[in-house]
Amino acid sequence: MLSIRVTHKDIGERLDRFLQKELKDFSRTEIQKLIQNDLVLLDGKALVKNFKIIPDIEIQVLELPVQESSHLEAENIPLNIVYEDEDMAVINKPKGMVVHPGSGVQKGTLASALLYHFQNNLSLINGPFRPGIVHRLDKDTAGIMLVAKNDYSHRFIAEQLEKRTLKRTYKAIVWGHPRDLEATISAPIIRDSKNRLKMMVDDSGKEAISHYRVLELFSFASFIEFSLETGRTHQIRLHSRYIGNPIIGDPIYEGRETSLTRIPVLMREVAQNALNLAPSQILQAVELSLIHPNTKKQMDFKIPLEENFENLLSFLRKEAPSDLPSFSQSFFKTYESDRRFEIPEEDTNIEEAYEAPPIKTRLTRAERLQKKKERIARKKEIELEKLQKKEEKRALSKGEKPEEIVAPGFEPTIDPNLLK
Repeated sequence: MLSIRVTHKDIGERLDRFLQKELKDFSRTEIQKLIQNDLVLLDGKALVKNFKIIPDIEIQVLELPVQESSHLEAENIPLNIVYEDEDMAVINKPKGMVVHPGSGVQKGTLASALLYHFQNNLSLINGPFRPGIVHRLDKDTAGIMLVAKNDYSHRFIAEQLEKRTLKRTYKAIVWGHPRDLEATISAPIIRDSKNRLKMMVDDSGKEAISHYRVLELFSFASFIEFSLETGRTHQIRLHSRYIGNPIIGDPIYEGRETSLTRIPVLMREVAQNALNLAPSQILQAVELSLIHPNTKKQMDFKIPLEENFENLLSFLRKEAPSDLPSFSQSFFKTYESDRRFEIPEEDTNIEEAYEAPPIKTRLTRAERLQKKKERIARKKEIELEKLQKKEEKRALSKGEKPEEIVAPGFEPTIDPNLLK
């Protein structure tokens, strides 16, 4: 990602013209295409090409145009090669390494390292900037990756990915305890319309399915194993947040200080120390199972947990055993699907044991007006009764016959004798 700070002389200029001056190596058409693809942001929100530059802002360009004339340079970057033959290789990608050029990153990528170590023995199906790369991992997610060394192997492995027969297993440490010790998360994923750096769960998104099982519980965290059916961007990170258990250390999906507020006060310092051991999300691809492109035999690969992961596990086992005060997940309830909070079938009779309080209904305007009329009429009846008793008492004291009392407000205004 490239950040561009606005200067005073640029205020009021159109966004596309401003970027053309800043990115002199690219044409205006290429820059406008970046804007149309929502790759130019201000505070995480996509901008339009006629946006007027305002003072004191910093514009982010997520990805620079790839020029046809440019080429990927091989770089002598050490690689941890787990397995290699004539058809494929298995790499243990370190945390912090970008898989291929893009988002303002051109050097130090896994693609450049592969080009140096394997030279021309890489598939080119995904283009010259992604030699041999069949699938990818996030920059700060370490773990096992497959590399195809020819186009046939690439297609064969990609077909297994499409048919979901290639098995990928990840391990993570998340905040809190999932509701189920073993379950499937099926929640479609789409890019967040308000922040293009993030993904979000939405019915209009692409199908995304993750399976998980809890390996170990701690006071305010859980050690979990994930297996994927699909491979969407940020899938495990987003699905973990979706069920109310963000991955510890995740800076995008509320895995850092936001989750600390849900820890009981007595354990908050321990949780802060745990977070200090997580410079980024504690997530790692640890196992891979596939059919070999040439021999057609199943091959299984497994790598150990990285040092940061192991250090955090050891810390939690010592300082946060599961019998201490636990993590509160109520904070995340509004984010989750309503189906997480439905009553299970075996508990559907719970309503029989619970008598709901009566529901107060609000009167309509006509009903309120009618009640007002009734109150006024009753008030007049009471006044008439008082006057009638008063007249009877007066007539009784003088030995006269009581006169008929007319209710106040209804006295005749014309002498009845004039109407005869």
